[in-house]
Amino acid sequence: MADCWNDSLAGAPVDGGARRDGDCARRVLRGGSWINHPWQVRSASWVAYRSIERSPNFGFLVVRDLGGSGLGP
Repeated sequence: MADCWNDSLAGAPVDGGARRDGDCARRVLRGGSWINHPWQVRSASWVAYRSIERSPNFGFLVVRDLGGSGLGP
């Protein structure tokens, strides 16, 4: 949810970092939630919401890289 909204992925960081350019008053939500249709619950499903908006359907997933791939902090 740190990505600022852009109409396309053109110019997005290739290192997995958050996109800090574009419309930062709106943020990108990816993947859908329990209330969505199955075709919406995937990483390619994305939509913009105002950064101040709240909903019980919004959340995040905490991931820790245990494999030592070097992609994590």
